[in-house]
Amino acid sequence: MSNRIEDLVDRMPLEEQVMLLSGEDFWSLPAIERLDIPKLRVTDGPNGARGGGSLVGGVTAAAFPVGIAIGATWDPALAQQIGGALAEEVHSKGAHVSLAPTVNIHRSVTNGRNFECYSEDPELTAALAVGYVRGLQEGGVSATIKHFAGNESEIERTTMNSEVDERSLREIYLRPFEAAVKEAGTWGIMSSYNKLNGTYTAENEWLLTTVLRQEWGYDGVVMSDWFGSRSTAPTVNAGLDLEMPGPTRDRGDKLVAAVEAGEVDAAMVRERALNVLRLMERTGALDDRTEWTERAEDKAEHRALIRKAGAAGAVLLKNEGTLPLAAPKRVAVIGPNAKVAQIMGGGSAQLNPHYRISPWDGLVERFGAKALTFAQGCQNHRWEPLIEDGLSVDFFDNESLSGEPVHSETMGPSVAFWLEGVAAGKVDAKHFSARITARFTAEEAGTYSFGLHAAAYARMLIDGEEAIDVWDSWTKGRTFFEEGCDEITATRDLAAGQTVEIVVEMRTKPADNLHLTGWRFGVSRRLGDADIAAAAEAAKDADVALVFVGRSGEWDTEGSDLDGIALPGRQDELVSAVAAANPSTVVVLQTGGPVEMPWLDEVPAVLQAWYPGQECGNAIADVLTGDVEPGGRLPQTFPARWSDNPTHSQDPEVYPGLDGKVRYEEGVFIGHRHYEQQGTTPLFPFGFGLGYSTVAVEGLTVSASGDGVEATVSLRNTGERDGSTVVQLYVGERDAPLPRPARELKAFRKVVLAAGESEELTIPLAPRAFAWFDVDAGKWRITGGTYKLYAGLSSADLHCEAAVELSAATLDK
Repeated sequence: MSNRIEDLVDRMPLEEQVMLLSGEDFWSLPAIERLDIPKLRVTDGPNGARGGGSLVGGVTAAAFPVGIAIGATWDPALAQQIGGALAEEVHSKGAHVSLAPTVNIHRSVTNGRNFECYSEDPELTAALAVGYVRGLQEGGVSATIKHFAGNESEIERTTMNSEVDERSLREIYLRPFEAAVKEAGTWGIMSSYNKLNGTYTAENEWLLTTVLRQEWGYDGVVMSDWFGSRSTAPTVNAGLDLEMPGPTRDRGDKLVAAVEAGEVDAAMVRERALNVLRLMERTGALDDRTEWTERAEDKAEHRALIRKAGAAGAVLLKNEGTLPLAAPKRVAVIGPNAKVAQIMGGGSAQLNPHYRISPWDGLVERFGAKALTFAQGCQNHRWEPLIEDGLSVDFFDNESLSGEPVHSETMGPSVAFWLEGVAAGKVDAKHFSARITARFTAEEAGTYSFGLHAAAYARMLIDGEEAIDVWDSWTKGRTFFEEGCDEITATRDLAAGQTVEIVVEMRTKPADNLHLTGWRFGVSRRLGDADIAAAAEAAKDADVALVFVGRSGEWDTEGSDLDGIALPGRQDELVSAVAAANPSTVVVLQTGGPVEMPWLDEVPAVLQAWYPGQECGNAIADVLTGDVEPGGRLPQTFPARWSDNPTHSQDPEVYPGLDGKVRYEEGVFIGHRHYEQQGTTPLFPFGFGLGYSTVAVEGLTVSASGDGVEATVSLRNTGERDGSTVVQLYVGERDAPLPRPARELKAFRKVVLAAGESEELTIPLAPRAFAWFDVDAGKWRITGGTYKLYAGLSSADLHCEAAVELSAATLDK
């Protein structure tokens, strides 16, 4: 700790120390001009740096692959490269802190935020988190690893009580946070919204002080998730340094009064303020007196890294010789995700990208437009597509659209996410109304669906006739972070070239948990049987049919879990129809997690491409053509059906939760551990992925090394081209004194081998790799006895085994 920040904090009266403990606005802390302390600024992450704008629009930024795509790389060094690039992005937005990475575990297959997290496995998640945090902080930007802890679902996430036994917390859910603190030295941590075992995490002393600071030795800042602090003395005393966003709701004068009343010790406030000053010193914010600006820096090296990472995370799930593509002359490009670049998930991770390369764009660049034919076939949107431009908005400084507008502006597309500064500050952001006008022209005759949802009271008029009412009949749904209603639709038959006027009127409503106002509306022609038939016809005469299906950030989004893992809409029918028309059909999936594949036996090749960032189409084309190896391996098990997943239960308290409580009944048997325990064969196992070459694991030897173990794995590329794979090392305890998974991932390495090349890879295992957490003793314990080690290429492909004898031990850490 420097003398500088000690001196600064001791020169501050209580009121100034308190100023540092809450935001001034949505994205910054107040400057303390008397002491020449500038602002500290934060920006959302983790797949980019949005800056201080709204969740839509704003200064453009580089869009990197989402968390699960980075998870699929199994490459901590690449995660570190990405973190370093994102540090540059954060600097370009005038910020010092990135609200990233997200390291919650994939407990269920339907969590809306799985796309943002790395994996179902704590060791894979921990290793990637360490790399990412190191990259960010080497660039002078603080990580804010989140959400600490027990936020594995988006259902009632701001109030839900997550009941998790301590052993499961220690071995599974806290593991990435522990690694980020002890190995990467993270400077920031964000508490989650939910309760953990009955206490909100923002005021959970056991979590924030006993575990985090006393046991792990953390000396950074703990900040609340936005509006996630609900009290004054309890949060300060528990270990929450910073309430976000501002202006303060629970601190300021309330905290000063709490100190004067003896509810909070003044020394505690000093400690919290010192933590914030330490963060400012570490990030350079204490000396950053430059005028705040946000820049759009579209760097060539970032483009290249995003493209590389997109391919490195692409998982080849099936290939019967169709891939890589061998210069086809006629390519049918089919599906709802073919001409739309699905580059990111939804929620606070979304940003305004510099550009979007769709799969169609990438294939045109590779094969030329003349070689390609397109058919959409069906739709997969959750909400009706936006009207992109030409909207006009009139704002009223009341909630009844009365009088003359106080402000008018044009905008586009037809979505708004208003937090502060609405209508150039001419209305109270919590009490106003607006009238939005747009025009839509039908390109062809058909039945058109109009949709509206809002975190506001709203209604839609089409050519002056009310079509949708959520003004008088608004009901809470799963949009706008659970502050909005679900989409309501209405249909109209339109002739080709017919133009209609759409008017949406809205007024603010009281906030439930998060203080925001938003609306979204759109329109599309409904597709049907004829469109699927047209797609099959387009595929019939092609050398290869590429079908781009999946989901989007409308489905994979913060604030809303999925209802299941079947592909939305009629996409399964589309795949089957195309496969029947052309035996050389390749399915390219873009989702934030597993999907059911009833058509799997009908197609020769399947590639999972996730949401790979702004270079989406180029990265996919690189893999399809074989210019780049499909480098990904599954970071999450793909079950054959939704009901096979670890949280499926007849008891809704297990999932999705009941009466405000969700019970983690499965304990440590999560992810691949669950499928093995239950004897359930998944569709694709954890760690699985194919390459264009074949790498064999041919041997495993184990020896003691100091107080740990060294495992040596023999590898050989048996294919005809250079290839990569991920060697995975699992540990099992033969006679454990308590239920333990038969095999747990404890180490892995990504390797690249030339055709015919062999390698012996030595992987060290620390004592912790063999330990379980003894709740009664509060220590990690090695039982002692025989331990089996397994090496292979997935959780279901572990044909090399070795045993080692270890003595009983109690570990200090």
